[in-house]
Amino acid sequence: MDNTSAITALGALAQPTRLDTFRLLVRHEPEGVPAGELARLLDVPQNTMSAHLATLSRAGLARGERHSRSIIYRADLQGLKELTLFLLKDCCGGSAELCAPLIAELTPCCVPEAKPC
Repeated sequence: MDNTSAITALGALAQPTRLDTFRLLVRHEPEGVPAGELARLLDVPQNTMSAHLATLSRAGLARGERHSRSIIYRADLQGLKELTLFLLKDCCGGSAELCAPLIAELTPCCVPEAKPC
């Protein structure tokens, strides 16, 4: 990721409805959410939601897939990964021990649940 792509992604998230939309999409991975349902859940007009989803898609943070008459939107987790790595790439000037608390705080939210034996 380069500066321009990172700025585009951060700019897309720098608006309350788009940030709420992206967070909702992340919570609904991997199933995704129909565009109309996103609009209903966030109480946003459908045409406004379409514009927000287009912005998130152009920024590489969401993607839509047509299923019959609906478009199912999903968070683009690869885009999120690239943005996060871009922001943390030179974390603490190469002193990994300084970044350890940040990494430790992120890890529990992303660890898959253990499957019972």
